Amino acid sequence: MEKENCLSVTEFIFLGITSTLGMKVTLFTMFLLLYLINLLANLGMIILIRMDPQLHTPMYFFLSHLSFSDLCYSTAIGPKMFFNVLAKNKSIPFFGCALQFLISCTFADTECLLLAVMAYDRYKAISNLLLYTVSMSSRVCSLLMAGAYMVGMADALIHTTLAFHLCFCASNEINYFFCDIPPLLLLSCSDTQINELAIFAIYGFIELSSISGVLGRFKAFSTCTSHLTEVAIFQGTLLFIYLRPSSSYSLDQDKITSLFYTLVIPMLNPLIYSLRNKHSHAIRKCWSFPNLSCFTMGFEFIYENPSLFIPS
Repeated sequence: MEKENCLSVTEFIFLGITSTLGMKVTLFTMFLLLYLINLLANLGMIILIRMDPQLHTPMYFFLSHLSFSDLCYSTAIGPKMFFNVLAKNKSIPFFGCALQFLISCTFADTECLLLAVMAYDRYKAISNLLLYTVSMSSRVCSLLMAGAYMVGMADALIHTTLAFHLCFCASNEINYFFCDIPPLLLLSCSDTQINELAIFAIYGFIELSSISGVLGRFKAFSTCTSHLTEVAIFQGTLLFIYLRPSSSYSLDQDKITSLFYTLVIPMLNPLIYSLRNKHSHAIRKCWSFPNLSCFTMGFEFIYENPSLFIPS
């Protein structure tokens, strides 16, 4: 009987963020604006780094992949969310839900690992500047980046397989705006202990690896507030969402947190790293003259002045 009920679920229906008609147009406009800013900021950073030969350094290489991860993550969720705000039919096919979760989980995990890689890169640049170009060669950077993507994909495949082999007997309505682990576990009528153990084990390992990678080199990062800010914001929200038992899930509260790391954080990342520049006149120039060099002035400070990052 349980097997028949499992097979009968061919689609899920999102209940969305709100059912109030007056709020839908406002939310659609706000979400679309946030997504467009996110798209332009991250895509612009990728293009600028690729176009300027002076930015072909390890830090900018990792920053371009950070922007790419943010872009892919928000794109996997954003367009469907905008459509559902105003649409009458808020359904998503079963395999479409699995694909959305797989993509979003892959790039969220990749970003967590990438933050640890960026911490390692900054540590090598500060602790041993003379050997930095040798220890962080293009081959090493490519291997680190490939490893982050592979681990992110492997983790996403594990969680996707476990989540979408559950039975959904009672209802196919998801009280959320995208396919994610917490609402799927609450919707399932199966035993979800294995899923929760996998979340705590794998997500816990990835999160703690990323955080310890930064805290372990805290002395070197005492002035790198941009990276510490990014780690605190991104890892903090993910820890709140995933590393807790399913009995404590509150989807109405989690929606707000999920919106924050789905649309707001990817939009803020380019700003966080560009505001690392302490030269206020450079930032003012960025806002005054829309040319290519202006977009890179903010985070160029780290590589142009490496000696200022060496703790006294």
